[in-house]
Amino acid sequence: MNSRTYVTVTGTVFAIVAVLHLIRVVNGWSVEVGPWSVPIGVSWFGTVFPAVLCVWAFRSASRTRA
Repeated sequence: MNSRTYVTVTGTVFAIVAVLHLIRVVNGWSVEVGPWSVPIGVSWFGTVFPAVLCVWAFRSASRTRA
């Protein structure tokens, strides 16, 4: 696997994670990890941070030689 393919796959995974967090925020789904109820703010961070990494990965892939 060359670096361009790796970065494209990584960007796609980050995009999926960002979209799933956004869906959680929009639908108001609750998430519990053991006794802890995860606040919606965590999903806002989980939307923005992976989205930035996704954009960064796709920009990097467009500049990388095959």
